[in-house]
Amino acid sequence: MAKTNVVPKKKRGPPPTGKGIQVGERWHPSELAAIDAWIASSRDKTLTRAHAIRRLVAIGLRIKIESQGKSEDMKGRRDAKQRARELAADAINEIADTAASPEAQVSRKRRLVKGPEEFQSIRRDRPNRK
Repeated sequence: MAKTNVVPKKKRGPPPTGKGIQVGERWHPSELAAIDAWIASSRDKTLTRAHAIRRLVAIGLRIKIESQGKSEDMKGRRDAKQRARELAADAINEIADTAASPEAQVSRKRRLVKGPEEFQSIRRDRPNRK
């Protein structure tokens, strides 16, 4: 019996690396045009669409993570503002005139927190109210 050489059929594209999962996605023409415009404006003119999409996704994920950090920072600021309000209220309550009626005490406390009229227009934490 004669030996025959079986040549496997050649596959298209680069050999698989075994890393990552292939994801197929349908793109609208406007989205493809935007991606192509981003490729044209980039410094790397040999950038393929697939690589450009991977870069854009990486950029989007990085921005998302950075913005989450900022929102946590804003939460910390809100907590600090609330703590400052509580400390101010406690300090005002300690020096309050106990002989005055409760309504008068509330009114005085409100005036202290609100501040003098001259400074109300320059406060950053409140909109200008006239």
